[in-house]
Amino acid sequence: MSTAEDDNSRDNIRNIFACANCGKGEESVKLKSCTACKLVKYCSRDCQIAHRPQHKKECRKRATELHDIELFKPPPPTEDCPICFQRLPTLNTGSQYNSCCGKTICSGCSYAPVYDNQGNTVAESKCAFCRVPSAQSEEEAVERLKERMEIRDPIAILIAAEHYRDGTIGYQHDYTKALELFHCSADLGDPTGYNGIGVAYELGHGVEVNKKKAKHYYELAAMGGDEMARCNLGNIERREGNADKALRHHMIAVRGGFSESLKTIQEMYSHGHATKEDYSKALQSYQTYLEEIKSDQRDKAAAADEKYRYY
Repeated sequence: MSTAEDDNSRDNIRNIFACANCGKGEESVKLKSCTACKLVKYCSRDCQIAHRPQHKKECRKRATELHDIELFKPPPPTEDCPICFQRLPTLNTGSQYNSCCGKTICSGCSYAPVYDNQGNTVAESKCAFCRVPSAQSEEEAVERLKERMEIRDPIAILIAAEHYRDGTIGYQHDYTKALELFHCSADLGDPTGYNGIGVAYELGHGVEVNKKKAKHYYELAAMGGDEMARCNLGNIERREGNADKALRHHMIAVRGGFSESLKTIQEMYSHGHATKEDYSKALQSYQTYLEEIKSDQRDKAAAADEKYRYY
């Protein structure tokens, strides 16, 4: 090890147990770590401010490293259908949220016939999980969604936010209300709510366009497991010329079953921004995803109606 490396090592050890500015040790005063980088400690706010000029560059570098470690961690595990216990597809039409019971059911189970206790097929349309008759009108569907919202169901709140944003099924077009509900859904644990906020800031829906805020909310959504947000981040990094980060984002999205990211990696490969090995890995990841979601019942549903397509 060189003399310079020896000095840096000694400085790092000292900064862990003593104020990085004045040198006071933990035995004489309580030290607090720099909240951004966690590399150094200070005995007071004054010492932190005084040390800022010489620490700023190292702090930003380490803070960026820590941020990227969190950003590119494997996302949380995906949910399974509560009926067939198989992984839920990523594609929106591959699953259906039921406002009667609050369960998200795969397209195959939603399409499959419902049987009574004697094993006879039930002619009336019912929820495949709770057996409650399906809503017979838009008004009834809206009322059921409102009931789920009242008990703070994050998915119901997210769906209502999307209806307000798009002005669909009896909801008046209202970007402000949509943004409020996206925040509420995200706060209750649905990462897709953060993606909705990111889209609002990127496109100026109810707020002024703010690319920095859009990226921040996409990151929160992606870390929570939202594949569309992960793809959005990949597209942002690609536009900014950061091919390596773009590829990492799209690779994660592909592993989550987001086919648009697979197409993007293919395009990056054709333009020399990704290697043949990268594209091959992406294809393998997507194939693994398909093996996890494919089933005869889901194939039967998709063949019967496009609304049940799941990949």
